[in-house]
Amino acid sequence: MLINCGTAWDPWTAGRSLTEAPEIDPTSVVRNSDFGRYTYLGPRSTVADVELGDYGYAMGGNQIAHATIGRFANLATGVRVNPSNHPWWRATLHHFTYRSASHGFHLPDDREVFAWRAEDRVVIGPDVWIGHNAIIMPGVTVGTGAAIGSGAVVTKDVPPYAIVVGVPAKVLRFRADERTIERLMRIAWWDWPHERIDAALEDFRALDIAAFAEKYDQ
Repeated sequence: MLINCGTAWDPWTAGRSLTEAPEIDPTSVVRNSDFGRYTYLGPRSTVADVELGDYGYAMGGNQIAHATIGRFANLATGVRVNPSNHPWWRATLHHFTYRSASHGFHLPDDREVFAWRAEDRVVIGPDVWIGHNAIIMPGVTVGTGAAIGSGAVVTKDVPPYAIVVGVPAKVLRFRADERTIERLMRIAWWDWPHERIDAALEDFRALDIAAFAEKYDQ
């Protein structure tokens, strides 16, 4: 018996319409974070000390900490940003040395370790796409318009509009030539107001990256 189940599940289907108020799945936990307009956080995610710019989304199963994420960010399911480093220079890697009270030891938790982690912040530029189960390691900067392949482990800074893949991630190629990238950085369409983006929506759909840059770099 054939059953028509419609299209695959998508957070934007079934009449869903994002608003200026962030939409956060009730199964997710968010602490000390700031989400912009038209943002979405999917189920079973943990977010702490994060700034997520307007129109950004994370599809679910995400762990994101100590990060500044630009507008129009696209984070697929399972993406992890800034996984916790351990103080490898100590005699043990176990976290009882800094979560001491939690393990029944006499010293209070070591705030210096947590402050060290918070300082090793990740910065993700606008219009970045991060594929399923990719990991962005502490202290990394991902440039504007970059694409991170599924399962990649990003240990070094990523240039704007680069496509990086692998473990550790390396540049495969760029999304556009150098001149087009320069034009896009000048245009900075991600900083446009909502109304201007709406007015250019047909061009976003119809023009390729080079044609769009040529038209709007005036």
